Amino acid sequence: MLKVDKKIPCPLCDQPHSDFYWQDKRREYRQCPRCKLVFVPQKYWLSEHEEKQRYDLHRNLDSDMGYQRFLARIIEPLCKQLQPKQKKGLEFGSGSGPVLFAMLKQQGFEMEHYDKFYQADKRVLQQQYDFITATEVFEHLQNPAQTIKMLWSLLKEQGILAIMTKQVIDRQAFSRWHYKNDETHIVFFSRNSFDFLAQKLNAEVYYYQNDIVLLRKN
Repeated sequence: MLKVDKKIPCPLCDQPHSDFYWQDKRREYRQCPRCKLVFVPQKYWLSEHEEKQRYDLHRNLDSDMGYQRFLARIIEPLCKQLQPKQKKGLEFGSGSGPVLFAMLKQQGFEMEHYDKFYQADKRVLQQQYDFITATEVFEHLQNPAQTIKMLWSLLKEQGILAIMTKQVIDRQAFSRWHYKNDETHIVFFSRNSFDFLAQKLNAEVYYYQNDIVLLRKN
């Protein structure tokens, strides 16, 4: 029988209770019974200083062709969904090296980028965009409901929120999933979670490969 703790609500849909999902030697993982988000309770989060120290170890350079190929996987489906007039974009969570920002600029898009640690100019969060990318960002969100609401408000009509994050399959796969072992990863979406989100936002949802989701604002 699953454990229930009414003191740990879902950070995505605010369901007042969550179910025990998994536990390893470092952390416990909960699952929302409504939107199926799997998440780590706040007591296991790293401090902001510790979190940034982990990100400082990343070496995401625009000269790294392997990393460019990794990011290019989101560009192709995004471009297929964009109309020719949709040119203004925001890379949200761009990290210390805004590689996707540079790649999209090279393709002729008018780009801005934002990162709370490395490029925290909130003026870019006061503009409207035709699309917003968030690659390997959603798994780090402490308050996904609030962040998604904010990003959605920045999109123009028919704008697209393009997300790259690995998705939960089931408990058995989760038990051996390397993705959960990164202590900066604290929320884990599944297709059910994105379907719930699309319904809540009245958005069209498109799935590509195993880790790319596009949400279109109607």
